[in-house]
Amino acid sequence: MNFEHVSVLLNECIEGLNIKPDGIYVDGTMGGAGHSKEICKKLSKDGLFIGVDQDENAIKVATERLKDFDNKKIVRNNFHNIDEVLDELGIDKIDGILLDLGVSSHQLDESERGFSYMQDAPLDMRMDRRSEFDAKHIVNEYSEDELEKIIREYGEERWARRIAKFIVEARSEKELETTLELVDIIKGAIPKKARMDGPHPAKRTFQAIRIEVNNELKIIDETIKKVSKRMNKGGRICIITFHSLEDRIVKQTFKYLSLDCVCDSKILICNCDKEQEVKVISRKPILPSDEEIEVNPRSRSAKLRVAEKI
Repeated sequence: MNFEHVSVLLNECIEGLNIKPDGIYVDGTMGGAGHSKEICKKLSKDGLFIGVDQDENAIKVATERLKDFDNKKIVRNNFHNIDEVLDELGIDKIDGILLDLGVSSHQLDESERGFSYMQDAPLDMRMDRRSEFDAKHIVNEYSEDELEKIIREYGEERWARRIAKFIVEARSEKELETTLELVDIIKGAIPKKARMDGPHPAKRTFQAIRIEVNNELKIIDETIKKVSKRMNKGGRICIITFHSLEDRIVKQTFKYLSLDCVCDSKILICNCDKEQEVKVISRKPILPSDEEIEVNPRSRSAKLRVAEKI
């Protein structure tokens, strides 16, 4: 199976995890197992690697690529279900976790998955194909207001209202079924002058629909808080994001967990019972080098943030 995926910020992630040879480490988004393999290399026979992914192809590829390592467990699940994964393995605490958020290069390149606006395919975009909820449902069933909301909020698209209006008008003629049908509608909704500059006109809308299909943003904050509870002292949480919405959530959640009080500043005596759980290691996000961007242009928007359990 062809599953080419260049691991983003690879050395920075391994350094960020600060791996102890006998520790327990989780890669919650294995993908092509690039990061996973480097983690496994750092572990002794007393350490344990737990690889998690919801994509069936990723599970198959990672299992093959990590076949030479004995100290591993591979689980098909969503990283949001980290408590369930660890409980089923009988593990109470871990020493580190890596989450590489967003869509993988493989998913983009596998045209039939419907993630790409450059290739014609069914409107799908499911990272976990066991789910029945897909892009076709959103495009054909969401109201105009609902479409505008997700395109504006998740895609940060200034033409969200027009795009939503054009989608609703088009589907009144026939059900929308393919990615290029949707691309043509988006192009028609965005004035020609506005299409001249910047990224592909469909990029933001496709991002928004993909995020909605996979519930990507809503689970980030909850997952970080769950992981913090399962982390040994000194354990590291490393998270790679690829757009501003994800990065903002990670930054805000890390900040919240690093505070020992969230009371109103006007209150003289703290009564919130909040305890500091982590310290932020990366005050500013860690970015890919110019050399990495040249080799892997998809890394351009990547940001890594690291926090440590106290």
